[in-house]
Amino acid sequence: MSSTEDEHVAELKEWWSRNGKPLVTGGLFALVIVFGWQAFHKYQSNQSQGASILYQQLLETTLTPDGKPDAARVSDLAGKLNSEYGGSAYAQYGSLFVAKVAVDSGKLDDAASGLKAIVDKPANPALGEIARQRLAQVLGAQNKADEALKLLEGDADKAFLATREELKGDLLVQLGRTDEASAAYQKAKAALSDEAAVGGLQIKLDDLAKGDA
Repeated sequence: MSSTEDEHVAELKEWWSRNGKPLVTGGLFALVIVFGWQAFHKYQSNQSQGASILYQQLLETTLTPDGKPDAARVSDLAGKLNSEYGGSAYAQYGSLFVAKVAVDSGKLDDAASGLKAIVDKPANPALGEIARQRLAQVLGAQNKADEALKLLEGDADKAFLATREELKGDLLVQLGRTDEASAAYQKAKAALSDEAAVGGLQIKLDDLAKGDA
């Protein structure tokens, strides 16, 4: 072996000494990342499927002769959704359903508590806004319109603007603030597309106009 080759071998050994272990470690880490990511996706898929099945079972509790869900069954399924998939979108959709059942049963405090939990930490912005508006409705039913209006302060996504402004109008009517209510209804109407039905809003506006006449 020539001296030049010896030098190259020495350089290679030195390079391997410096970089070989990091490369192997990095290669193994890359494999862990790749296969770990695949495993994570599989886990997420399994989680989503499991949550979906429980949520579907929750909805099916309404399939009774009188259309009223079995309260014990609802409680059991909702508990499983929250314990096994807490914080997920399915768990929070389940909580929205439970809140509706509570409202139908006249348990407004229970409904408000469940909805507030979603508002405080929503799985996504859409769920947060849905829960916010439903909580405001519950608070209005509890004669807490001022508190409900505070909940609706700030900006809303365009997709939810019409329903939020209409709800504001309803709460303002409840408080006797008809001019502000009319303005809120007008904003709600303006937020709807030309094709959207505005009949209900127009009736509310007409009723306010009659009251001012």
